[in-house]
Amino acid sequence: MITEPKPTQAAIAAVALDDPSLYISRELSWLEFNHRVLEEALDARNPLLERLKFVAIYGTNLDEFFMIRVAAIKQQIEAQVVRRSEDGRTPTEHLDAISQKLRGSLPLQMRVLNEDLLPALEREGIRLMRVGELDEERQAALAETFEQTVFPVLTPLAVDSGHPFPYISNLSLSLAVELEATTREGVELHFARVKIPPTLPRFVPVEGGPSGERRFVLLDDLIAHHLDGLFPGLHVRDSYLFRVTRDADLDLQEDEADDLLRAIESELRRRRFGEPVRLEVERGMPEYMRDFLCNSLDLGAVDCYETEGLMALSDLWQIANLPGYEQLRDKPFLPAIPKRLIGATDIFAQIREGDILLHHPYESFDPVIQFLQQAAEDEKVLAIKATLYRTSGKNSPIVRALLTAAENEKQVAVVIELKARFDEENNIEWAKRLERAGAHVVYGFANQKVHAKSLLVVREDDDRLRRYMHFGTGNYNEKTAKLYTDLSLFTCRPELGTDDAQLFNALTGFSKVTDYEMLWVAPVTLHRELIARIDRETEHARAGRRAGIRAKINALTETEVVRALYRASQSGVPVDLLVRGMCVLRPGVPGVSDNIRVRSIVGHFLEHSRMYVFENGGSLEAHIASADWMGRNLDRRVELAVPVLDPVMCETLASHILTILLSDNVKSRELQTDGAYRRLSPGPGEMPIDAQRVFLTQAQALG
Repeated sequence: MITEPKPTQAAIAAVALDDPSLYISRELSWLEFNHRVLEEALDARNPLLERLKFVAIYGTNLDEFFMIRVAAIKQQIEAQVVRRSEDGRTPTEHLDAISQKLRGSLPLQMRVLNEDLLPALEREGIRLMRVGELDEERQAALAETFEQTVFPVLTPLAVDSGHPFPYISNLSLSLAVELEATTREGVELHFARVKIPPTLPRFVPVEGGPSGERRFVLLDDLIAHHLDGLFPGLHVRDSYLFRVTRDADLDLQEDEADDLLRAIESELRRRRFGEPVRLEVERGMPEYMRDFLCNSLDLGAVDCYETEGLMALSDLWQIANLPGYEQLRDKPFLPAIPKRLIGATDIFAQIREGDILLHHPYESFDPVIQFLQQAAEDEKVLAIKATLYRTSGKNSPIVRALLTAAENEKQVAVVIELKARFDEENNIEWAKRLERAGAHVVYGFANQKVHAKSLLVVREDDDRLRRYMHFGTGNYNEKTAKLYTDLSLFTCRPELGTDDAQLFNALTGFSKVTDYEMLWVAPVTLHRELIARIDRETEHARAGRRAGIRAKINALTETEVVRALYRASQSGVPVDLLVRGMCVLRPGVPGVSDNIRVRSIVGHFLEHSRMYVFENGGSLEAHIASADWMGRNLDRRVELAVPVLDPVMCETLASHILTILLSDNVKSRELQTDGAYRRLSPGPGEMPIDAQRVFLTQAQALG
């Protein structure tokens, strides 16, 4: 791509790149992303149960947003922070903007569920009912279910001068109950709280319905229907559902984290006692009761959200995962095995023949597991080193292979990130098991997460000692590898092996590596190398050479990177970005970002892969990476960007994978200058291109 004549340096310098109008709020950008998730629930082209999943994902995402991002903003407000963010807002202004935006979109969420999806499910024989709608026989059966399995685990809690307001745990559902007691002085009004047991299924099956129909009632409705039995001698006037969200981010102090394992175990116990950040209430709750809950939780009106219909949308997974109903889901697919690996019993021999690049989930994750399993049993393997951020739980084949290797007396070193958010308990358990098996376990660092994805196997081959490596953009989790798009690279290139060995030495020992030959490693070199590559494209463009930047990442929030991209655009560099989630860069600003295009794809698979491609004057350069372009990834985490040195694979990333992704006009949205996203659709005479379906079709044909 040959660039046009460039603006003068004086013209470029005249634009202040720190102007707040050039930046989109990262919080509002994230809400835009979650709205794109909700749009998939609205899209009638998606199968019904897939649409229901998107509603559940929307709710789960929003819960985490409040637990982490809103909690951080409220901490800033409490600390009286008044410094403005890059987009010009104070923490208080951000909180107000979040509240205003959500109050516009939350009704849409309930509308699609109540008016579209639930009626459609009913037509398919999946019916959500209220207890009062059932006939007497069914109500009697449910009453027996209540007495036997629900009533014994309920604990009604009175609230009055002798009973303080109870602790409400994070994300728990509760009923606020209005009670009347008749005394000599007249009728007294009382308040009580009943927690909906999270240990019981939210959707309670109703047996004995019409043939071919599956009926359910909500557990909270069943409890509300039988509240009289919990408060004998009192009259239940009414009850209203509510839910509390709390700050759930770990808060580790470096000076108290000498024993990181113990510190995180302590923080996990504290997590459920974090400060409240959101109150959700059922529509119709009396104002006095809402005010009472807000005051008791020390929340304001800006923190209270009214819901008309189902609360705790993540529970919809129970319905979405019902057995059967395959006609209501996306067609299942079998990930392909590349022809080169079909029937191959020695993956090390295949890697010696040349690098291997895999595109998940279209291509199978099994070779990654095979790589580690073969290493665990191979007598020629001397050592295995691994970074683990998230695994698949108690039966992870990756961790089982590492355990086998340790039991086979190989030297095994595993860096387990105990601070992987919401996976901490799982990782603590694996760390203890690996230690018991004899592996060397490193728990990461108190002030940095280890987010890099690497497996390093040292093997004594017939000709020499050789390092075999796997680098990935995603976690070592075979379950999410079927749901997330990611990239895997196998290689035994010595130049990469030297760097990877240095990285592991830095992670497990006292080595202070300040530079690497080939790998970009955060927080040491990745940030500066990325800026240098962007600036190099800028110089190529100014000199009239071939220039261009294409990248796929999950988020773009780091200010220095944004400014470097603005400078590149001002110099005429075409910049095409695929940013799934947050993007603070504002494209299309005259004289600043005219040459930048930002798109986001939300589809059946979670777009998780990261890749950076630079035209470099005609000498193409490509990297796959674990890092997004965020301050935390570039400066406060251990991350990797790995060069793709095989020219064919480099071209595959640039001219095949990225080209198809950037051509998507079915699941793609384009970021507008005002911060909104416009859904793309085929123009006149254009073929519809759903990138994920294209990759699926190609993988099935080539596998």
